[in-house]
Amino acid sequence: MAAPGMDLSRAAWRKSTYSNNGGACVEVATSLPGIVAVRDSKDPAGPAVAFGADSWQAFINTLKNQQPISLCC
Repeated sequence: MAAPGMDLSRAAWRKSTYSNNGGACVEVATSLPGIVAVRDSKDPAGPAVAFGADSWQAFINTLKNQQPISLCC
């Protein structure tokens, strides 16, 4: 989750161009210094999850390279 008190009011949110508006989308804000925020597009006033920019980039690179993601230690 985003840290309590983290101000996301100035975040510029966007959806993927691959989104088909079927309601199963997330929005991403990359306009915040050092973090990337992610939220459910159906609930824009709801909670958001924040990642460090480096962690987010590593996640994206893994997806682009189609490498398996280890979810365990």
